[in-house]
This record gives sequence, structure tokens and C-alpha cells, in this order.
Amino acid sequence: MKRRDFIARLGATLAAWPVAARGQRAPPVIGFLNGGTPEGYAEMIAAFHQGLKEVGYVVGDNAAIEYRWARGDYDRLPALAAELIRLKVAVIVGNSTPALAALAATTTIPIVFSAPGDPVELGLVTRMNRPGGNVTGVSGLAAELGPKRIELLHEIIPSATTIAALVNPKSRNAQFQSNEIGAAAVKLRLQLQEVHASNEGDLDTAVAEAARLRAGGLVISADPLFNAFVERLAVLLLRYRLPAIYQYREFAAAGALMSYGGSITDQYRLVGVYTGRILKGEKPGDLPVQQASKLDLIINLKTAQALGIAVPLTLRALATEVIE
Repeated sequence: MKRRDFIARLGATLAAWPVAARGQRAPPVIGFLNGGTPEGYAEMIAAFHQGLKEVGYVVGDNAAIEYRWARGDYDRLPALAAELIRLKVAVIVGNSTPALAALAATTTIPIVFSAPGDPVELGLVTRMNRPGGNVTGVSGLAAELGPKRIELLHEIIPSATTIAALVNPKSRNAQFQSNEIGAAAVKLRLQLQEVHASNEGDLDTAVAEAARLRAGGLVISADPLFNAFVERLAVLLLRYRLPAIYQYREFAAAGALMSYGGSITDQYRLVGVYTGRILKGEKPGDLPVQQASKLDLIINLKTAQALGIAVPLTLRALATEVIE
């Protein structure tokens, strides 16, 4: 389903819900808290709906969702979390930074997260197998893959001596990811230049700054803000002729050079499954944090050709998918 079609259908469903529900028992309401935008997360929302459906919940039928979007302004997350709590939602769903905002506001409402890093390190849970408390979720291990991404970028552009890293300084993962990427750059004898973006308006400036610094490539750190604007980032990177790598296939499919990581849509499907199980009565503290294990390397060969990059045959052979 195309993203525009999904958003239109989702809007129609939500608009029709109050009428359809009259005279019926009110369905459980899920609070969906996110740092990005609904446009940028359409595919992930669809996957979340699919996960709910797998355990018997259909949005607009026997479940409802209240969405709260920070649109890149993470400072709004505590207030948005408080809104959902006042609405007495049954479960709050969010990626790492929004989930932490929810956790700071409630220890009773169940929280299901999709985290791009170690949830213990992030402070979401104290242990993986039996998290306890009111939180559980899915770990995508995206943050820990930063060093591997810089290695892959170095392999495809070995002549580059300077690499830039795009980081959201307001993210809870920011320092961890900067340290990991920085250590990998030192190991590869690369100079690393960090550029920052903490909202949509910063993206143009950050990519332009990376180009001004004459970076041979750009490693994008895992963050919901960047997930929401992969298409815009891909356009900017082509404009500045800057090779880049990010975590999800959607980035390479949008026209950027490479992606390496797990499937974000599968993570949100699993989050939907866990949310449904909690709605059925299971306790989040009893549900072990799931870890994504399948990793995909996607190379956009058309973009490589446009940038004048010859992709090594060894790298093509390792790729899960080559987009031509």
C-alpha cells in the first residue's frame, strides 16, 4: 500500500470511529508516542497494525489509537506523554526517547518500546529476559551497528580520509553512538566530523555542513527523527553528492547509497504483537525484550553510479539486496 493511501485510509478510519462505536463497549485505547511525523512513519504504523491483528485486535473495530507526534521537537515529549496518561490509555507505544519520556511520567501504564540500542544501557529496563516493572519491547541493535556502518562506508569509498557523522544531540543515544562511531573512525585512521540536527529544519544545514567540511561520506546515527525524513535526507544527499549509510532499507530505497541494519517494519510488527498480548492481560514485566537478529545490507547501485562510485564485487556479494 502506498504511504499516501495508508495515511488517507487511516485518517478516514479514525474520523469514522466515534460514529461506529456508538452504543458499543468502548475499545481499549493505545497511546502511540513518537518523536517523528505520521508521514514518515506510515509504513511502521501499518506494520504495527499488522502485529495487533495477529493477536486479534483491529484498529477501528476492537481497538483505538491516540497518536501524539513531536515532529522532531523532543522537548515536547513529556507534555505529549502527560496527555496520553490523562486520557487513561491502556498501553503506551514509543521508540526509545519517547518511551523514556513515558516511563518518567508513569510506572503503572504498560509501555512497549522499539529501541535502536541496548535498552538496559538506555535505562528502559534493568534486564532483558524478565524486564519487570511496566516496560518491555523490541531492541533493533541499530545503535551498536554504527562502527560496522562506518567500516562499510570506508570499504565503498576507500579514498575518503574524512567522514561525517549526523547525530541528533537531543537523543538519549547521542553520546553512546558518537563514542562508538568515533572509536571506529580512529581504528580506520579516518578523521571524523560530527554534524547535528535536532529538528526537521536542521537537516539541510547539517548535510550542507558535511559537504562544506569535504567529508567523503556520511554515517547517520540511529534516531526516530531521521527515520521520519529518510526521503528528504536522500534528496539532500544526492544534491550534495554525498555517499551515506543508515540503518533501514527505506533509506536506500529512497535513493541514498546504502543501509545496514534490521527491518524497522518487522520491529513495529513485533511491538504490535506485544501490545496486543498486554491488552489481553499479560504483564509487560513478564515479557522478555525481543532482539532483532536478522541484518540486511542494501546497496543502491543506481545511486552509486550517479555518484561515480564503483561498488566492489566483494561488497555486492555480501549485500542482501542490490537496488538497480
